[in-house]
Amino acid sequence: MTFLQVNHLKVYYPVRGGFFRTVIGHVKAVDQISFELQKGETYGLVGESGCGKTTTGRTIIGLVKATAGEILFDGKDLTKLSRREFAQHRKDIQMIFQDPYSSLNPRKRVLDIVAEPLRNFERLSPQEEKRKVQAFIEKVGLHPESIDKYPHEFSGGQRQRIGIARALTLNPKLIIADEPVSALDVSVQAQVLNFMKDIQKEFQLTYLFISHDLGIIRHMCDRIGIMYRGQFVEEGTKEEIFQNPQHIYTKRLLSSIPNADPLKRQEQQKLRQQIEKEYEQSYSRYFNAEGRAYPLKRISKTHSVAIP
Repeated sequence: MTFLQVNHLKVYYPVRGGFFRTVIGHVKAVDQISFELQKGETYGLVGESGCGKTTTGRTIIGLVKATAGEILFDGKDLTKLSRREFAQHRKDIQMIFQDPYSSLNPRKRVLDIVAEPLRNFERLSPQEEKRKVQAFIEKVGLHPESIDKYPHEFSGGQRQRIGIARALTLNPKLIIADEPVSALDVSVQAQVLNFMKDIQKEFQLTYLFISHDLGIIRHMCDRIGIMYRGQFVEEGTKEEIFQNPQHIYTKRLLSSIPNADPLKRQEQQKLRQQIEKEYEQSYSRYFNAEGRAYPLKRISKTHSVAIP
C-alpha cells in the first residue's frame, strides 16, 4: 500500500530584475518529480549539492511551499491544505536536520528542546512531560539526567541523538532525515545510522533519507532516486542502482566512490576515464539542448531511467 505519493512536484523560485523588480525567469529547484514510499521502507534521495534533495524534503514537511504538483499522505493532498488543516498531519511527519549544531536552540535545556513537540500537540502535566522526555532520551542512548543540560555540553553525535529524540516524541509515521550524519565523524556516523535502523524496526518508521554519500545510502535504503538539477535521472531498487546503473550521471556518481583496496585503484581510475569518455560522446543521449534530463521511462517493473 502506498504510504506517501509525490506527483509532478514543482518548486520554482522567481528571478526578478529591472527597475520594477518584475519576474524575468525562475530557478527550478524541483522540477516535475514523482515518487512513492511504502510503509516501513527507507527511500533514498541522492544527488550533488544544489540538486533539490533538501527542498523536496522541506516541501513535504510544509517548510517550503510547492509551486505545483501533489503530495498525497494518507490519501490527502498536503499542498491543498490550509495551515490549520496541515497542523493535524504535522505530528505524523517529523524531520531530522542536517546540522546538529544549529538545529538545537543553545539557550534551551534538552528537556525544553525534546518537549517542544509535546507542548504543541499534547496536553501533559510537567511530571508526565518530564517522564516522557526522559524515556526518549534513554531510548536514544543518553543518560536521563542529561535533560537538564544545554546543547553545548554534548558532542556532535550526542546532539544528533537529541535531534532524533525530538523527532520521535510524537510517534510519527514518516521521518525525513536530511543528511543526518554528514556533520559527524565516521565512527559516530556508523553509530547513529545503526541506531536509526534499530528504532525503525521498533517504531515501524518510514524514512525519506536524503544524502549525497552513496555508501550511507547503500547501507540504509531499500529504493533510491537519483536527482540532477531538480529532476530524477534514475530510480530503482538498491541492487538495480548499484549493480546495473543506466544513466550516465548515476554511473559518474558511482565511479566517484573511493575504493579502499589500493590494488584496485588503477582499475578504478580506468573506469572513471571510460565513464568520462562516454559522458562526452553520449551527452545528447542523456540530456536535451538545455542540459535538462529527459522524462523517466520504465525499463523494468521497479527501474526507471531518464532517456529519450
